[in-house]
Amino acid sequence: MTGTTVIRNASWVIAWDADSGRHTYLNDADVAFEGDRIISIGGTYEGEIEREIDGRGRLVSPGLVNIHSHPLSEPMNKGFLDELGSPRLYMSSLYEFMPLFRPDEEGTKACTEVALSELLLSGVTTLTDLSVPYDAWIDLLDRSGIRAVLAPMYRSARWFTKNGHVVEYEWDEDAGREAMAKAMSVIDEANVHPSGRLSGMVSPSQIDTCSADLIRDSFDEAQSRGIKFQIHAAQSVVEFHEITRRHGLTPLEWLDDLGVLKPGAIIGHGIFLNSHSSVHWPEADDFGLLRDSGAAVAHCPTVFQRRGIAMQSVGRYIRSGIPVGLGTDTYPHNMLEEMRNALYNSRLMSGNPFDLRTHHIFDAATVGGASILGRDDIGRLSKGAKADLFIADITHPAMRPLRDPIRSLVYVAAERAVRDVFVDGRQVVSDGKVEAFDLDDATARLEEAQRRAEDQFQKLDFADRTHLEASPLVYEAGT
Repeated sequence: MTGTTVIRNASWVIAWDADSGRHTYLNDADVAFEGDRIISIGGTYEGEIEREIDGRGRLVSPGLVNIHSHPLSEPMNKGFLDELGSPRLYMSSLYEFMPLFRPDEEGTKACTEVALSELLLSGVTTLTDLSVPYDAWIDLLDRSGIRAVLAPMYRSARWFTKNGHVVEYEWDEDAGREAMAKAMSVIDEANVHPSGRLSGMVSPSQIDTCSADLIRDSFDEAQSRGIKFQIHAAQSVVEFHEITRRHGLTPLEWLDDLGVLKPGAIIGHGIFLNSHSSVHWPEADDFGLLRDSGAAVAHCPTVFQRRGIAMQSVGRYIRSGIPVGLGTDTYPHNMLEEMRNALYNSRLMSGNPFDLRTHHIFDAATVGGASILGRDDIGRLSKGAKADLFIADITHPAMRPLRDPIRSLVYVAAERAVRDVFVDGRQVVSDGKVEAFDLDDATARLEEAQRRAEDQFQKLDFADRTHLEASPLVYEAGT
């Protein structure tokens, strides 16, 4: 659409106040955009319009910015990993179970369609997609209408366990280099995509599966291209002990030693600093190192809280000036629920309801994530910014009684209140329905892929378990 669209008399608008450098509420205000840009916000728009949307009973919000997500696989884990961890691997599910339950090619497409739909329905307009490259990837992201940062993952080794209590690594440096070269090609393709909504990020997969040279060269590649770098690090106790065993340094100390813990780097998760209660490594100062480095953290609380794991605490990180953005590392790909979990977990870990305030986490999910990605034209509603926004129904029962719309949305209603979403001025969700995909069909195909993965599980498992033995149903099926 190239004409002007006006959301007329919106009951609440979360506008950006450039003078104070923060979001602010407006009431009974117009929001107008033309093409891919916001041209007016606040007051009454008097210019010519092509489309008018009634904003009465509506909240208009900047679109959410997600800096860490895995759409290609995570939706299929629903019902399998909800309460499953490895008791002999510090309750992580990364090493024993996740490599055994994976989608095939058709399942990958179904996973991605479901995840992208969930993201859009929860108000996400910008997504960082950390996936292993596959043929349909760019086409699916383009078709969805979302603004996407492609972070094709690659590594020097794969992890596995033969007994459920020791993690081993199978190294292949040449394969890692080949995968890195392929990733750079994907990034180049994304950066010149005709939609203008796709871009790239350099992302060696995990700190413990990548050689020192691969990590250093990856960061140099990101710096030379003027794009961001993201790596999973400090994400498990297993990884913490593995890196300290190899190098005598904590994961963050090792990244610093490699010269990559600096502005432009994003640490995926960053939970297990030396001060975390689950590790005992007192002669270090990871927190100070991170705080002073300029590196950012992608915080994804939901996937960890399932295992009884939490950052200690994200409120402390944010108050200390560490750049923090939010992501949806797992199912559901629901940014509003992720925001809620971040708030509750931070308060629980600190024992303090004032440890993290709602505005901190809303900022992390909007302007904070945008800043980490190097953007000042998304995550905010201001004149000249991208027309990336969502509209929520404040008359929805879950939003009422309405005193503060962000609190009602984050703590209660979540995606149930989101009705319409726009990216680059193009409507991608209409009245609660994703325009690009048939979600019913995608979930049906996902269920079929899940059945196929169940059939393959026992063949891959070192312990020769069926999927039902590894992850029993809540109740036994009756006869």
